[in-house]
Amino acid sequence: MAGALGVNERWLFSSVLFLGSLLAGLGGALQIPKEAVNLQMDIHVIAEAFVVVVIGGMGSVSGAFLASLLVGLLSAFGTLIFPQTTLVLTFLVMAAVLVIRPYGLLGKAEAQPRAAAQAAEMPIRPASRSLILATAAGLAVLILLPWFGGQYVQSVVTEILILALFAASLHFIMSIGGLVSFGHAAYFGIGAYACALLVTHLSVPMEGGMLAAPAAAACVAILFGWFCIRLSGVYLAMLTLAFAQILWSIAFQSAWTGGDNGILGVWPSTWLGSKTGYYYWTLVLVVVCLLLLRRAIFSPFGYALRAGRDSPLRSDAIGIDVRRQQWAAFTLAGAAAGLAGALYVFHKGSVFPTVLSISQSIDALVMVLLGGVQTLSGPLAGAGVYSELKTELMRATDFWRVAVGASIILLVVAFPQGIVGFIRQRFDKRMD
Repeated sequence: MAGALGVNERWLFSSVLFLGSLLAGLGGALQIPKEAVNLQMDIHVIAEAFVVVVIGGMGSVSGAFLASLLVGLLSAFGTLIFPQTTLVLTFLVMAAVLVIRPYGLLGKAEAQPRAAAQAAEMPIRPASRSLILATAAGLAVLILLPWFGGQYVQSVVTEILILALFAASLHFIMSIGGLVSFGHAAYFGIGAYACALLVTHLSVPMEGGMLAAPAAAACVAILFGWFCIRLSGVYLAMLTLAFAQILWSIAFQSAWTGGDNGILGVWPSTWLGSKTGYYYWTLVLVVVCLLLLRRAIFSPFGYALRAGRDSPLRSDAIGIDVRRQQWAAFTLAGAAAGLAGALYVFHKGSVFPTVLSISQSIDALVMVLLGGVQTLSGPLAGAGVYSELKTELMRATDFWRVAVGASIILLVVAFPQGIVGFIRQRFDKRMD
């Protein structure tokens, strides 16, 4: 409608981006006398900026100003008053504000749920015969991989399988449930730490740790999900980030988690033998879990979840408890991520607080977006491409971060609907 009235949307959005970037650059220049330039400035300032906007309320300039005063005072005096919570104090405040006032201090409730204001997403269709054959061929290659791939190749593919399960769990709540999470690493980390603590402190065997990890992650997801599903949009995403940061600070500062030194010496059971045995163990668990997620998507539960995503008001009117469906999906995704975390800690032999960090959650988001949000195999392809890019570029150059970032930009520009989404679109056009 704005375009029909003569508004040049591209110039409008480009101008807004230019102005926002100009103000951000001015803020960075004003920060220099206070703090020396360092490589971690970006992740710190973007987290604090999100916190300020969310606490104040989206669309409220006065709310952002009030929230900035609050966050600034907490940062300045929090060290003196609450020295043990300095790493996570602002996120604690943000979580408390969102629980009490879901739209921030001075924000206003949306006129209608965001999902209802958008067009329904393209339906996710059952796998075609060609896709089933391609999947079977890929699975056959994975089964035969140890016969022609060395230990290094098996190690890389094992990590890709684990990350694929992690990305698929996030994709489940993003694509099917319409719930965007910036803190999905919380459940990945809970699974990893649950295994590590049980093995090192209680001498529980690997099998027991594998069972306990998804259960522990599901319990945490039940608790966090009860608060998160009451929100939507960026408020939901930021509350998930706040909970993840709270867990990260606990793992970083607690003595029983090893703090920044982590937990070492977490290895698979001896009956698995070499890395080949653990590779097959990972392959079986990941395939089974992915099949269970797929079964949930095409079950009545999955269809009800998609109905709540596309039209929550209509779903409520016909008797679907949308929040309960989203809560269950949140729990299921958390359990799957917890299993991925358990597989990860036994693969690496150790666990550190970084598995709960913001960067870990961002990695999962990148994998889902690279593969394609509206495709079931998208997160699997995205995990493979992203992990392989990082692995090979780290070996090839010292400037691998620049190379990875440039590669992701090129892939996003070339495939805006994701790699698998692009392939599906081309295939549909050819069939037409």
